[in-house]
Amino acid sequence: MIGLLQRVREARVEVAGEVTGAIGRGLLVLVAVQKGDGVPSAARLLERLLGYRVFPDEAGRMNRSLRDIDGGLLLVPQFTLAADTRKGTRPGFSAAAPPDLGERLFHDLLTQAHRQHAHVEAGVFGADMQVHLVNDGPVTFWLEV
Repeated sequence: MIGLLQRVREARVEVAGEVTGAIGRGLLVLVAVQKGDGVPSAARLLERLLGYRVFPDEAGRMNRSLRDIDGGLLLVPQFTLAADTRKGTRPGFSAAAPPDLGERLFHDLLTQAHRQHAHVEAGVFGADMQVHLVNDGPVTFWLEV
């Protein structure tokens, strides 16, 4: 699984003009499921997201995690992160999981996140979404498990 995380001051996702998820300070994470991923991949990605130290401490060093600051987590499915862009002018998606597996594992990640963290919101799998965010820093990391 791939998680492109962005430290945000605020973020929201809209589908057909309706907000499906919104957070204040926290992490917006674009999530892609790849072939070969399973429930352990989702669990490991969530563990890393909740514990990854990207928020500043008193000295201004990135030393606090999402758990430490009790921040929001906005998970947004985005299969295009699994694109192969090494050649040509059109991305290939042979590494992406089939839609049924991608949806199942995204929802598993979301379910686990709700069990482990108080402030979890999400986009809608397969929907045309508009993502709004204020990237704080900017701070953006690519996590792959």
